[in-house]
Amino acid sequence: MPFEEGIRMSPKKEFAVLASQPGANVGELCRRFGVSRPTGYKWLRRFESHGEAGLEERSRRPICSPRKTDGSTEELLLMIRDERPSWGARKIKRYLEGLGENELPSPSTITEIIRRNGRMELRPEGKMWKRFECDRPMGLLQMDFKGDFKTSSGQCHPLTVLDDHSRYLLELGACGNEKGDTVKGRLKEVFRRYGLPGAIITDNGPPWGTAGFPLALTDLSLWLIRLGIELKRSRAHHPQTMGKIERMHRTLKAEVIQARQFRTLSDCQWSFDEWKDDYNFTRPHEALGMATPAERFSISDLEFPETMPEIEYSPGDKIRKVSNIGQICFLGRRWRVGKALRGRPVAVREVADGIFDVVYVRQVLLRINDSDAPMGASIIDIC
Repeated sequence: MPFEEGIRMSPKKEFAVLASQPGANVGELCRRFGVSRPTGYKWLRRFESHGEAGLEERSRRPICSPRKTDGSTEELLLMIRDERPSWGARKIKRYLEGLGENELPSPSTITEIIRRNGRMELRPEGKMWKRFECDRPMGLLQMDFKGDFKTSSGQCHPLTVLDDHSRYLLELGACGNEKGDTVKGRLKEVFRRYGLPGAIITDNGPPWGTAGFPLALTDLSLWLIRLGIELKRSRAHHPQTMGKIERMHRTLKAEVIQARQFRTLSDCQWSFDEWKDDYNFTRPHEALGMATPAERFSISDLEFPETMPEIEYSPGDKIRKVSNIGQICFLGRRWRVGKALRGRPVAVREVADGIFDVVYVRQVLLRINDSDAPMGASIIDIC
């Protein structure tokens, strides 16, 4: 009967004993045992040289591997992985190439080295999202607070501001609270250094919005609008709208926040500054073609004004003053634009026949249709 893989030793031994007999027809035995002649003669040679032990299965691993990564290179790759456990093979390879290491294996080989040495973390497969990217640096900033954490002297609330085009981290501030005045003070320093952005996108919570009415304007929002910055809001319950800053938060948590205990906010800020420089200038980014954020970032031509500019509207605009309860009168009706604007002038601008935009500086707050009567929202969802 033909040789079967499930009963390897017995057929081999039987074949070898019969084939070693004087006058045996090895070719005929090969046919009857269902093996090729080269295999049959190989078994016979091993049996004659080493007896039954020569018939045991042997490893097919080559004696030497000319293309195997040498030990020193593996040690270097694993050292970088240990130092930066969230980095994958492509980042590690790109980083070492930047340091002059050119004799490196492929990313797939580096991944296998990491896996083989127990440095691989299994990640669940996520949903693929369509990626959006602003077409220029400082065209759009993403701004958010990373979840607060405890220090020995109180809570730390990390404020983060990220350039959408380059992923450049403009601000990583260790704040003691999440109040509008705290954010405003930090943003002043950001704008003085990097200039003014075209727009900023945030989520719908404080200090960007108002609790219970998330699309309402706040004093911080009005200050940004006065600077000529367009405000955008992410969709409710859709964190992927601000996916870049959310992804950065995950890396920040893994590499800094979870890595040590902090005593004070100053202690936090020192670690944040060190990590921010590494993130901007050293860390390759796969979405940037393995470039660093600094390689794609440039400052804005719009300088931060130390004196707030005057509000000016077009000659054809109808100017209305917001009442103390946050409303304006137009077309014989009252329209709500938000209490934060009370006492301030807004413009009602006709954009089509019977359709008007209510504008503060350059920010559209509300669209009015001549045929509509309900109260408006404080700021339209522009995302």
